[in-house]
Amino acid sequence: MTALLYAGGVFHLAFAAFHLGFWTLFDWREQLPRLSFINRNVLQILNLCMTFVFLVVAWLSIVHTDALLQPGIGYTLLAAIALFWLLRAIEQAVFFGLRNAASVAFSLVFLAGSALYAVPLFA
Repeated sequence: MTALLYAGGVFHLAFAAFHLGFWTLFDWREQLPRLSFINRNVLQILNLCMTFVFLVVAWLSIVHTDALLQPGIGYTLLAAIALFWLLRAIEQAVFFGLRNAASVAFSLVFLAGSALYAVPLFA
């Protein structure tokens, strides 16, 4: 189970890096000015906050692995992280659909993220 949580830590580090790349990947320098002031800034703030959350979960997964595998707050955090990724997979289908390969691939990645934390929780 420890290996799954270490893998989960790497998974979250990858998502933090991915989110930091949004400005370039999605050409936000060109695209964001088309949004209202509030929407433009809320989008960037939410993205930076998500990046922070991914870094915190990576740190917990790698540094506090043993604590996550204990009843109480450990199991609660495992459940919350697993549920986060399960909900993200559902949102992928709702907002992007599953008609193209990229959307299906992201959905599978999100389900894998959920499994990294659900398996240790239920094992």
